[in-house]
Amino acid sequence: MDWGLKNRLNRIIRPGDGRTVMLAVDHGYFMGPTSGLDDFRKTINPLLPYADTVMLTRGALRNYIPPDCETPVVLRVSGGTSILSKELLREGSIVTMEDALRLNVAGVAFSILVGADFERDTLLEFTRWCDDCQKYGVPMVAVTAVGKEMVRDEKYMSLASRIAAELGAHIVKTYFVDGFERLVEKVPVPVVIAGGKKLPEPEALRMTAQALHAGAVGVDMGRNIFQAEDPVSMIKAVRAVVHEKHTPEEAFKLYNELRKKGH
Repeated sequence: MDWGLKNRLNRIIRPGDGRTVMLAVDHGYFMGPTSGLDDFRKTINPLLPYADTVMLTRGALRNYIPPDCETPVVLRVSGGTSILSKELLREGSIVTMEDALRLNVAGVAFSILVGADFERDTLLEFTRWCDDCQKYGVPMVAVTAVGKEMVRDEKYMSLASRIAAELGAHIVKTYFVDGFERLVEKVPVPVVIAGGKKLPEPEALRMTAQALHAGAVGVDMGRNIFQAEDPVSMIKAVRAVVHEKHTPEEAFKLYNELRKKGH
C-alpha cells in the first residue's frame, strides 16, 4: 500500500487499537440547517477534540472549522439533490479531487444507492472517484445510502457493502442490522456503522457496543451525538465504548456523570 494512502488511513482509524469515532456532520448538504447543525460552531466545534475524524462538506469546513483544528477531515464529495427531491440521493460529484487535496483531507466520502432505479449513476461516479483516490493516495469511504423504499436488512446491506468494497472502497459505512457479524465477514475492508436517526442515549451506546462486538471498527455517528441532550458528554461516552471497551451501561453512567458536572 502506498505510504500516503496508509498514512491517511491511520488518521481515520487509529493504528493503536484499529478503531475510530467518526463524527458525521455533513447532513447540511441535502438537509440544510437540520436540528443540531443550525448553529454549527456552537454545537460542533466543542466536539472536535473528541472525534478521531470529522466528516463534513467543504463549505462547512471553510466557514465553520478553524484552520488550526487538528481533527482529520473526511470530505463529503457526493451530492446534488436535496431532501425535497423526488430523486433523493441520486448523487453525483460536488467537489473535485484538486479541491479535496487543497483542503488537506484524510479521506473522502461518496454515497452509493444500490437497488434504486439510478444505482448505475452513483456506482459509475463512485468508481471514478475510487480511481482518483488510488491515484492520489486518498482513502475512499463508501456510504451505503438507503432510500425510503429499501429495507435495512442483512441481505441488502451485505450486497451494497460488498459491491462498494469490490469497486474500490477502503472503508465502508453502513447500517447496523441483525446478522451484522455475517456482513462484516463478507466485506474485505473495515466497516463502520452509521448512527442513523436519533435514538435515546442508552440505545445508541448499546448499538455501538453491539456493532463493535460484531466486527465493526467504529462508528460514523452524527445525530446521536449532536442532537443528544449533552453532545460533549455523549461523544465522550461513545469514545469510552469504542476505545476504552466500556460496556453500554458503564458508558451511560459516564454520560450522566459528565452531564451533571458540565462535561
